[in-house]
Amino acid sequence: MKHRTMSLAAALLFAVSPALAAAEDARTGATVAAGAPSAPRPNEIHVVNVAEKTVDALPAQPLFWRVETLPTLAEAQAAAGSLALAAEVSGRAWLFTLGPAGGATPGARKVAEIGPVPVVRAPKYLLRINHAAGPPGAMTPVHTHAGAEAFYVLAGQLSQKTPHGTARLDAGQSMNGHEPGMVMQLTSSGTTDLDQLVMFVVDAGKPFSSPASFN
Repeated sequence: MKHRTMSLAAALLFAVSPALAAAEDARTGATVAAGAPSAPRPNEIHVVNVAEKTVDALPAQPLFWRVETLPTLAEAQAAAGSLALAAEVSGRAWLFTLGPAGGATPGARKVAEIGPVPVVRAPKYLLRINHAAGPPGAMTPVHTHAGAEAFYVLAGQLSQKTPHGTARLDAGQSMNGHEPGMVMQLTSSGTTDLDQLVMFVVDAGKPFSSPASFN
């Protein structure tokens, strides 16, 4: 299965299908088709968009991202409900479910429950899962998102800089990233390559990612 690959500047941006799907590049306005990799940018974290879907409404707050693994991608896809996304990342089949705390999927192993997700108000919502990676020192441009995101680190160390300071996550740790519109920059801050999952709930009608500044 091919996945859409682009820099985090473009992408920090339904399981991926062979059909072409466009992703907005926040800096150039260009689009990248599914399966068409962009040219690497030096010293920048890169992303694969592994799953996404648009939904008309969300259930009552508070909501949490439940991160689980299953034996196969087919089982994860079969178990995915209307607010769940299945993907294969780093050799494992994952199921990401947005819902109330304390839920469980039969046959799945719960890895993390992240929340409560900051409230996002929109006519339609985009749920998206990204797989981000980069060597030590790699970072993203300063940017914002039209919604909220959460992180789970598979390997290495992630640092997130915001106007409130810098938070660091090591392998096996998770974090709610920010409320909608938070200015941020992410860095692979460990001594080994960063490997992480990023879960988004954003306004589907707005640009996914926008350049920003701490000034």
